[in-house]
Amino acid sequence: MDAPEEPQPPVIYTMENKPIVTCAGDQNLFTSIYPTLSQQLPREPMEWRRSYGRAPKMIHLESNFVQFKEELLPKEGNKALLTFPFLHIYWTECCDTEVYKATVKDDLTKWQNILKAHSSVDWLIVVVENDAKKKNKTNILPRTSIVDKIRNDFCNKQSDRCVVLSDPLKDSSRTQESWNAFLTKLRTSLLMSFTKNLGKFEDDMRTLREKRTEPGWSFCDYFMVQEELAFVFEMLQQFEDALVQYDELDALFSQYVVNFGAGDGANWLTFFCEPVRSWNGLILRKPIDMEKRALIQRQEATLLDLRSYLFSRQCTLLLFLQRPWEVAQRALELLHSCVQELKLLEVSVPPGALDCWVFLSCLEVLQRIEGCCDRAQIDSNVAHTVGLWSYATEKLKSLGYLCGLVSEEGPNSEDLNRIVDLLAGLGAERPETANTAQSPYKKLKEALSSVEAFEKHYLDLSHAAIEMHTSVGRTRSARLVGKDLAEFYMRKKSPQKAEIYLQGALKSYLAEGWALPITHTRKQLAECQKHLGQTENYLQTSSLLASDHHLTEEERKHFCQEILSFASRQTDGTGQKIVLPLHCFAHLRDLHFTPSNAVVHVGGVLSVDITLCSQMPIPVRVEQIAINVHFSIEKNNYRKTAEWLTKHKTANGVITFPAETSPLPAAQNNLPALELYEMFERSPSDHSLNTTGIICKNVHMLLRRQESSTSLETPSGVALEDGAHVLKCSDVTLEPGPNRITFRTQAKEPGTYTLRQLCASVGPVWFVLPHLYPLVQYDVYSQEPQLHVAPLADGLLAGIPQKVKFTVTTGHYTVKNGDSLQLSNAEAMLILCHAENRAVIYSNTREKASDVLLRVQSSDRVTSVSLPAAPAYHMIEFELEVLSLPSAPVTGGESSTLGTTEPHRKHKDTHRAGHCMATTDHKVSIDCPWSIYSTVIALTFSVPFRTTHSLLSAGTRKYIQVCVQNLSELDFQLSDGDLVDHGCSADLQLVPLNAKCPQAIHSKQSVFFVWELLWAREPPPSLRCCFSVGFSPASEGQLSVPLKPYTYEFQVENFFTLYNVKAEILPPSGTEHCRTGSLCSLEVSITRLSDLLEVDKDEALTETDEYFSTKLMYEVVDNSSNWAVCGKSSGVISMPVAAQATHRVHMEVMPLFAGYLPLPDVRLFKYLPHHSAHSSQLDADSWIESDSLSLDKHLDDLPPGQVFNSSAGTQILVIPSKDDHVLEVSVT
Repeated sequence: MDAPEEPQPPVIYTMENKPIVTCAGDQNLFTSIYPTLSQQLPREPMEWRRSYGRAPKMIHLESNFVQFKEELLPKEGNKALLTFPFLHIYWTECCDTEVYKATVKDDLTKWQNILKAHSSVDWLIVVVENDAKKKNKTNILPRTSIVDKIRNDFCNKQSDRCVVLSDPLKDSSRTQESWNAFLTKLRTSLLMSFTKNLGKFEDDMRTLREKRTEPGWSFCDYFMVQEELAFVFEMLQQFEDALVQYDELDALFSQYVVNFGAGDGANWLTFFCEPVRSWNGLILRKPIDMEKRALIQRQEATLLDLRSYLFSRQCTLLLFLQRPWEVAQRALELLHSCVQELKLLEVSVPPGALDCWVFLSCLEVLQRIEGCCDRAQIDSNVAHTVGLWSYATEKLKSLGYLCGLVSEEGPNSEDLNRIVDLLAGLGAERPETANTAQSPYKKLKEALSSVEAFEKHYLDLSHAAIEMHTSVGRTRSARLVGKDLAEFYMRKKSPQKAEIYLQGALKSYLAEGWALPITHTRKQLAECQKHLGQTENYLQTSSLLASDHHLTEEERKHFCQEILSFASRQTDGTGQKIVLPLHCFAHLRDLHFTPSNAVVHVGGVLSVDITLCSQMPIPVRVEQIAINVHFSIEKNNYRKTAEWLTKHKTANGVITFPAETSPLPAAQNNLPALELYEMFERSPSDHSLNTTGIICKNVHMLLRRQESSTSLETPSGVALEDGAHVLKCSDVTLEPGPNRITFRTQAKEPGTYTLRQLCASVGPVWFVLPHLYPLVQYDVYSQEPQLHVAPLADGLLAGIPQKVKFTVTTGHYTVKNGDSLQLSNAEAMLILCHAENRAVIYSNTREKASDVLLRVQSSDRVTSVSLPAAPAYHMIEFELEVLSLPSAPVTGGESSTLGTTEPHRKHKDTHRAGHCMATTDHKVSIDCPWSIYSTVIALTFSVPFRTTHSLLSAGTRKYIQVCVQNLSELDFQLSDGDLVDHGCSADLQLVPLNAKCPQAIHSKQSVFFVWELLWAREPPPSLRCCFSVGFSPASEGQLSVPLKPYTYEFQVENFFTLYNVKAEILPPSGTEHCRTGSLCSLEVSITRLSDLLEVDKDEALTETDEYFSTKLMYEVVDNSSNWAVCGKSSGVISMPVAAQATHRVHMEVMPLFAGYLPLPDVRLFKYLPHHSAHSSQLDADSWIESDSLSLDKHLDDLPPGQVFNSSAGTQILVIPSKDDHVLEVSVT
């Protein structure tokens, strides 16, 4: 195919081969038709279906029509596809039978015999019909007769091998139809022949490849065969398939080289192991490098020749496919793989030759891509080409170092001879680049010509590579090129130019944590700083290198000695201090306070132990190690006690510091840690919290302007703090590894001391840890004397001796002999004095100082406790026993609940009131020797018992029951239970029905006491009773003091029985038992048991001439739903107030269930008249008629003691009805 013409160079060349079609017969006829044929043939695409399941493709067929010669037919064994005639066409326009018989038939026979002799079966016969000749011949046969004869004579059963083309030079529809049919047949025949021959070629090629393990197999021969297939695909413009063939050859050869490196070598590889004598780089400006192809064909090519030719063909096809960036990617892979393959094959390569070949190849690929793309495309695809720029820069640097072009003296004679040899290996410049000013050949030759030229080219390439890497975000690669550039500047004695590149590389390595590159770069940076005279930076870098374990021991000692040598030269003290960060010298591992809570009183001694891990390889004598301390007095600090301060400290006093990592860039590393403190403001009067917040105390450090610096590790952000409070330790030798250092200080002023900065000085060199994090503080307090009183147990119980702990915190006060506490005695609480009371004195660290006898004196109003002598900031602890008198509040009525007002509760979150102990507060005033004011304390005692009473009746006999419930956690012994009537009635007796022996009452359990009431005449309307019982803890033995009994007072009213209520249910007449669903008779009898008493004289009492009467209301209810009351269930009766007066009521009820059923309840109420204040405006008849009455407004409940139900608990048998199919039985 002809190359497309473009207005601007370069032109992308391709192969000009086309499938060959031979033409026999009338050549003049074909010559006249050829222009139209060559134009029409490729116009329509054809679907090409291939074997082995490969996807079909649409291709445009073109052909190279040549005159038929027998020499063009392939000989036996010729595998060349490019010269293979795929189709043979015979052209004739014979319209005369005689002419046909005389000449045309013989010529056709001869043509076919030649084809048969060469086994060529792909042919066509084209008969051209011409109307002009037909008119001139009047005696000729019709055209179809000539075509029929040809078909009969030559086509046999393949009549479609003969095609008619009618008037091909005319412009008519008939001509166009004829052309279309002919072109379709031609394309089909050509494609079928092409597919058949190509498939046979591929099979032969595959067979040849399978013989690669046989002796004598040659890769070069096979290379030429498969390349022939690639040429055919390229000829058909199937560039992707052509590229696949070269990629397969590439992979096959690479695998053989790898196998050779593993010891499995092929014989033919020895041809490629010849020494390299030419290194002129890749040739990409020709579609086919025929010189190198001929070398491969003759098996004379070296490894570089084969790789160069193979890549040039791949490059050409990739450019046709418009994939120039893949060319760059493949080129970089090729160059790196070629270097390795030369090593694997042990090919002899002169020093620098491979660098020249790589350099030339990189520039050749770049220029080839630049010729195919515009500048905008190149700039937007820098990521694909920057690798080649970087590789070319690296190889040019290697050549410069090899040829002495980087040294200060320049190249010597040996270097010049090497340059001459390298240039000789390049050979003459190729013609296609001879007129190019910036060709790779000219650039390399110029770069090797002089030191100045080399520097110019190397700097241009380096800066271009750095800029490209940076533009695509490849910072690491840019830093790597910059590092090489820094090394170049160091060799050129320009350290000031090298420093910026080394700092940039170090910044990247530090940010990403590359340990070995950091070490290597720091070594280069140290040399650079030493040449520049940057003493402070050099000492810091040296300290970092001395602590770097990636260096050898000798190198670390060298850099450590550099620091010590500088320090020894500046011993006169006139030099300026050099401040360096501590992390490059030593690491603070942990800190320990003694005392461990880091709280000490004024005048106390505090020890601070630090573990400093030296990172130097040798022992280093440190003149002074100091800790700068920041002192602050917080508001309300005088209110903080040692206990409060201790709660905010670590338990063991050890603070561990995190391991130092490699320092970050200066902008991040110099930011100090936040120093946050809690802030509280309390009211001076009641100490309540007013405000709270957080304060940052080093905000001036955080918000200050950051200094810019050209050196990454310049310690400009590390500053020495000056302060009045400093902890020092002098003349310390730090051994490699952990070292223990102790600081001691005596507390003088109360406040908070924050350890801010750690400094270690070696001569004028100061290693500083600017901020200690986590926050390290100790507190010095000055405390007021305090007295704290608290029970030993969770709570105090009334009635038994209880221990109370007294804690005297002396604070700044010194307790002298004769000092005492004066306790005012409460009326209901006793302070028990024992001869064996002792007091224990503790230091502020809870260490026991002494144990002395405590002297306690008690009088009627005051108890005096003599305090033992104790120094300041100590604690005196002693215990006293107190006893609160037990009693329950007075109650009244006959309620079974505790009739007390709501007592004071110790706990706010109580459950029900009935399950909590009643409490009593006793206030005690204490006079302390250190204050003119009295201290008032309140002790809360809980009554361990809850007592209730109830009235029990049996007819007219009465009983009083008292229930004592133990609510505490202790077990008690109860004894001598007694009940006394304060009314002192001689006619009334309380007969106890209780056991005489003591009774045990366990926790959460109850004990009951019962007395029977006996009287000789009319009893009083009410009784005022007092219950008392002795108690003592069950777990304790003999008590030191006698305990007073527990008392409970209550009142009982209206306890005499006035009415007896009896109910009876009778079965229906004629039956023995009640049945479910049957009406039964209920008889209720109400009997008055006494004559008129004082309790009867109320508003309901009416007087007639003969007797007194009162109105009662009865009501029959069944809460268990066993009975259905028929008719009225309630009514009002007028009851005479006379002994044995009886009123009977009859009603009907129906049992609902079978079984023994309890009788319905009969309730009795006192009915109030209309004029009573408790009655409503309705008359009696209006509500008596109703079964459901509003009892609250018209009735008064009779006290339980005045009504006795003699039928309570009675049950009656109810049998089921015979008609029921479902039996329901009530079980009670």
